[in-house]
Amino acid sequence: MEWKALAGNPAIKERLAAQSRGRGLSHAYILSGPPGSGKRTLASLLSAAMVCTGPEPRPCGTCPACHKAEAGIHPDIITVEGEKGKDLTVAQIRQMRADAYIRPNEGARKVYLIQNAGTMNASAQNAMLKLLEEGPPYAAFLLLAESENELLPTVRSRCEVLRLAPVDRREGEAW
Repeated sequence: MEWKALAGNPAIKERLAAQSRGRGLSHAYILSGPPGSGKRTLASLLSAAMVCTGPEPRPCGTCPACHKAEAGIHPDIITVEGEKGKDLTVAQIRQMRADAYIRPNEGARKVYLIQNAGTMNASAQNAMLKLLEEGPPYAAFLLLAESENELLPTVRSRCEVLRLAPVDRREGEAW
């Protein structure tokens, strides 16, 4: 599996591979880019890498945790999103915060994929900020947004920003 499943964006893939081999993956990332740039693919790969129990490089794609992550059934990977057509609410973020303090079921980490993070209002973002600052050490957060500028500067400062670029047509066809 590794990072090959993401088309283009070689600098991001190398950065994440180096982090995985070295200090380990961060507790919070903002995945930003236009629609179709691969934010969800990268979020799936990152979450799999965070729960992977197999050998390096991670995600290995062969361990049970990677298989569950790929199938969308890993109990320690939780997707948070607003109801259809609605923004993320402070209540949803508070519910996520309460869940974050429950230890992971199977893995060493518990990963939250926050879809359309840019739709959080200021109250929801401030609740998220508290979680980013004071959350449990095993919790990880992947905030997906079209632009990191949709998020408050205080939230951005607690996350590593990964800006995805659209893949050019030739590279996409070759991939």
